[in-house]
Amino acid sequence: MSVAERAKAIYESELRKRMEREHPQQFIAIEPESHAFFLGSSFIDAAMKVKEAFPDRKAFVLRVGHEAAFHIGAASR
Repeated sequence: MSVAERAKAIYESELRKRMEREHPQQFIAIEPESHAFFLGSSFIDAAMKVKEAFPDRKAFVLRVGHEAAFHIGAASR
């Protein structure tokens, strides 16, 4: 399983309900090996926090309450 898949699984099974209730619209970086997570008001804020804690591990960042960290392009109608 990829880092992204593992992190998304942790988010779904352990974090989604609480994060969406307590931290909507924030970014969450998840390090899947430890299940550690870090919140930030921006993508780079969350990414830097996880990188500082785990400099040699890969992590995944997503936006709380969204399917992706970023949406590119206009929404279709």
